[in-house]
This record gives sequence, C-alpha cells and structure tokens, in this order.
Amino acid sequence: MARLGDEVAALEAAGCDRIQWDIMDGQFVPNLTFGPDVVRAARTHTTLPFEAHLMILTPDVLAEDFVSAGCERLIVHAESVVHLHRTLGHVRSLGATAGVALSPATPAVACGDVLDLVDLVLVMTVNPGFGGQEYLVSMEDKIARIRAMVEASGRAIEIEVDGGISAETIGGAARAGANVFVAGTALYRHPEGLSAAVSELRGKAEAASAG
Repeated sequence: MARLGDEVAALEAAGCDRIQWDIMDGQFVPNLTFGPDVVRAARTHTTLPFEAHLMILTPDVLAEDFVSAGCERLIVHAESVVHLHRTLGHVRSLGATAGVALSPATPAVACGDVLDLVDLVLVMTVNPGFGGQEYLVSMEDKIARIRAMVEASGRAIEIEVDGGISAETIGGAARAGANVFVAGTALYRHPEGLSAAVSELRGKAEAASAG
C-alpha cells in the first residue's frame, strides 16, 4: 500500500489511459481492498483519470467520499442495489459520471433502461472479487448484445471489460464490441515490463477492432 503512489505514476508513464480502483467491501464480494483515503492519497501522483469500480453493497453511502477523493467516474453493480436508477442518478448529482457493471450471471437487459444515465457499461468477464481469474469466453455474446443496445440508443457509451484480459483474450473482447479494457495480471506479469504490456494489449485490441 505504501507504494501505490509510485505505481499509479508508473502506469501513466507506461501509457495507460486511466486508473480503475477495485473497491471491495468483503460483503458484496469476499475480498477487501481500498477505501477513499487510499484513493485520495494516490490522486496527486498522476494526472490520469480515476474511476472506482464499486463492488460494495452501499454505493449510495460511499459515493460522495470516492468522488471527493478524486474519482471522476463511479461504476455501480446492478446486483448491489435495490434501486439502480436512483443510485446512478445520485452519482451524477455529485458531479461524477456513472457506469453500470454486470456480473457474469446478470443478463444484458439489466442495463437497458438506465443507458440514459451512464457513459459506460462494464461487462465482467470473470466473477468479481479476485484478480488472476480465467477469462469467460461466454461473455463475448453479452458484450455483442450490449454493443447492439448502445448503438440502437444512439448514445456515446463505452463498453468496458474486466477479468482475465490478456494478449490472448483481448482480441475476442474487442471483436465482440468492447472498447475499454481493464488489465492487472497481464500488466504486472509481463516479462518486459509495464510499457511493453500496455503496447502489446493496445496493439492487439486495435487490430481486432479494425479487422
């Protein structure tokens, strides 16, 4: 934890476009990670945008704290709240942009009636809670369905994927319609370092999208 400031600076230098913070509460998912104070401490170490992936049961309670800590976007899981529309509206009222995340078992239609409130849909390509899991190829059909929904809406909404993204899997996600890719293990375990990992992933995603 004491090195997080150095790490976000290194990710910026390596060519990353944004930093996503995995916020886990030990309830919605088994793991426990960061609070807003940790995010705030890292904010001055990079100019990259911050987004918080809120894998928590109380996003309404903590939303203001994460926005004040420096997160420009908050991503809320559709499964974590009773009134998703209200929660996304609350995020927007705080001056942040809102995203909605769908776990693997959650159907694409779960985000269909809130597309007017979000600028990003996150399709989880693993079950949330732990890094280093195997990419679920079966989620590519869901990505494609959400891409069709977004295009039909006429809105400028990004489709993000998170979980098992690597040089081997990023192409399939991109061809299905994703245009934002969250990577962790693929960056930090690349034998040539962060910059080489970012370049390789970006190149493979761009090639797949162009093809």
